[in-house]
Amino acid sequence: MLVINANQQKSVMNMKEVIDACATALQEYSAGRTETPIRSTLPVEKFQGKSLTMPSVAPDAGVMGLKQVNSFPNNIKVGKKSIHGVVFLSDIETGEPLALLEGSYLTVIKTGAVSGLATKLLSREDSSSLSVIGTGEQAPGLVEAIMTVRSIKEIFLVNRTRSKAEEFREELLRQYSTDDLTITVLSDADEAVAKADIIVTSTGSTTPVFSADSVKQGTHINAVGAFQPTMQEIPSQIVATADKIFVESISAALEETGDLQIPIKEGVFQASDLDGELGTLIDGKLTGRINDQEITLFESVGLAVADIIVADLLYKKALKSGNGTHVDI
Repeated sequence: MLVINANQQKSVMNMKEVIDACATALQEYSAGRTETPIRSTLPVEKFQGKSLTMPSVAPDAGVMGLKQVNSFPNNIKVGKKSIHGVVFLSDIETGEPLALLEGSYLTVIKTGAVSGLATKLLSREDSSSLSVIGTGEQAPGLVEAIMTVRSIKEIFLVNRTRSKAEEFREELLRQYSTDDLTITVLSDADEAVAKADIIVTSTGSTTPVFSADSVKQGTHINAVGAFQPTMQEIPSQIVATADKIFVESISAALEETGDLQIPIKEGVFQASDLDGELGTLIDGKLTGRINDQEITLFESVGLAVADIIVADLLYKKALKSGNGTHVDI
């Protein structure tokens, strides 16, 4: 079995390839060619944490695996990452263990890649400004993926703790050292949203992180943070009035995210109002943005088939390049 740590994954990672892998995963899922049950959540109430288990099998893609990710927000108080996890791959023909990959970095790039894919499919092609609300662990992957699919000239950063946004700004400036890009930290989320062609939200908020009135026509929104029914980042009014809303999985999104559950309970949105799944949009069976005035929303909760297909990509690249550690179990 090959064990692949985060640094070894980084050494072989190419975001465009990861975006393409996620496109394959979502097409397989929406075509009904995978077994991907809704993830199970084990609450760890004593320490305010959650342990999520997500298996998937994609026979036509030749991939089988399981992801376990643990979310412990209080870790930040003791200087540790809030998200830890692993992705385990097995041989689909024999069931033999193939690889164990560190899961938090993989989650960052996969989450980013899926939103990058949604941005490619749903945002205006001339989009040049990006606002990021929530500059935590998922933010680097989200920015990198969106920068991969759109020519971004301005980035606006908002975080509850301003110093964290300032640190992320410095990180981005080191990564994207170009005179064509300006990066600004703002305290007011509505100001950031009003300036944006593309918005990304990645917080743990239980109330909307910006006001509906601040969203201009033609904006695309990637909502990433609200992966539980009690969480909400997007105003109900936006969910109710957006021209297009797409998800990875209709069943998972309706069960898991408060961004949809709360507007449904308020009576301003219905499950039938969802336009569909990204995988079907990729296949051309559904229509995405049709003009530059539409407000589009991608609501992401994560899907295990994307994790395992990305893991398989990294595993094969690690084998080819000699990365990873072979372990006899």
